[in-house]
Amino acid sequence: MISACWTLGARPELEALRLRPWAHMLGFRGHFSTRSRRYSTTLGCLRRARHDWRMRRIEAALRNLDRDHLDDDQGDEDAGESILVIGQWQYRGRGHSPGEAIYANTIAHDLAENRRLARQVTQDA
Repeated sequence: MISACWTLGARPELEALRLRPWAHMLGFRGHFSTRSRRYSTTLGCLRRARHDWRMRRIEAALRNLDRDHLDDDQGDEDAGESILVIGQWQYRGRGHSPGEAIYANTIAHDLAENRRLARQVTQDA
């Protein structure tokens, strides 16, 4: 498709389409993530599919881990057990903690001192 955009973009009658400058976007004039829902899938669907894939991989890994640690006499009685994954975001505040504020102030002071010394050296030279 890129070569088709490049080839068609060389034609004088298609010059107004500006296919060559947009060849790297396969002729799509816009940001790659703003595609139409009718044309392609939504980013939400892609995120959900990635999340589901990761959860299946984690569940399979945990089942294999549990299977490795089971004794032969226990059998596979926990095979139907499901895994509950809770994910949530929580506001934890903003800015630095008191310890981080000390480091940030020290760094800011050091930078200001370095700038002052650099100005003094250039003035003396």
